Amino acid sequence: MDNRPIGFLDSGVGGLTVVRELMRQLPHEEIVYIGDSARAPYGPRPAEQIREYTWELVNFLLTKNVKMIVFACNTATAVAWKEVKEKLDIPVLGVILPGSSAAIKSTRNGKIGIIGTPMTINSEVYPEKIKSLSPKMEVSGLACPKFVPIVESNEMGSSVAKKVVYESLAPLVGKVDTLVLGCTHYPLLRPIIQNVMGANVKLIDSGAECIRDVSVLLNYFEINHSRTEHAVDHHFYTTASSQRFKEIAVNWLGTEIDVQHVDLEKLNK
Repeated sequence: MDNRPIGFLDSGVGGLTVVRELMRQLPHEEIVYIGDSARAPYGPRPAEQIREYTWELVNFLLTKNVKMIVFACNTATAVAWKEVKEKLDIPVLGVILPGSSAAIKSTRNGKIGIIGTPMTINSEVYPEKIKSLSPKMEVSGLACPKFVPIVESNEMGSSVAKKVVYESLAPLVGKVDTLVLGCTHYPLLRPIIQNVMGANVKLIDSGAECIRDVSVLLNYFEINHSRTEHAVDHHFYTTASSQRFKEIAVNWLGTEIDVQHVDLEKLNK
């Protein structure tokens, strides 16, 4: 047993979609989450800057004595996951391999769509991973840079959100039977995305798929949290407004949480 928390990092609130799945599947595990909303979105930023920011978030989580780190951010996974994984002596998981594997299992006609930030799409990390697992797959990538700002501003239910999703996804409509939500912010727009793509298109939540791997590694390394009757003690941190983060988090997670603001200058020390 290992009662240290699991660390989650993301460019903002998107990683909460991964956290919700962990709370559902592994309710005894404790969470430390850091969302860098002050500098979101990461997708349009240069790779070197994303790498620098990601390391700052990793180092913050290490001060919280985490036993595992989950990159609940596709962009950070694409840019920095391999490097971080090789340098730390605790398990570090990304969301891209689980999402790729789930898409291959889901598709019926071998035509898979990937939507993500410009950095994730331009890196071609999803097509490469999918084709390495199943070479015959046809993979179409589409950057959706307007999605993350909508989620970060908590406007998922607005008419603007519907218009942006409709216009952004038009190139993929009718061309794929499986769509990977290659950014953990995107499941917060899932009802609109599903409506635009059509009921027959299977949506893959890469972050949710990742939690299955978390469970496997907890068992493999025998670092599961003990099952106590005490309430688990989760800690959420954001580099931007704690109030806005909390509004989105409470609505999405369906439970009251405490959110603390982290000063960027302290994060950089």
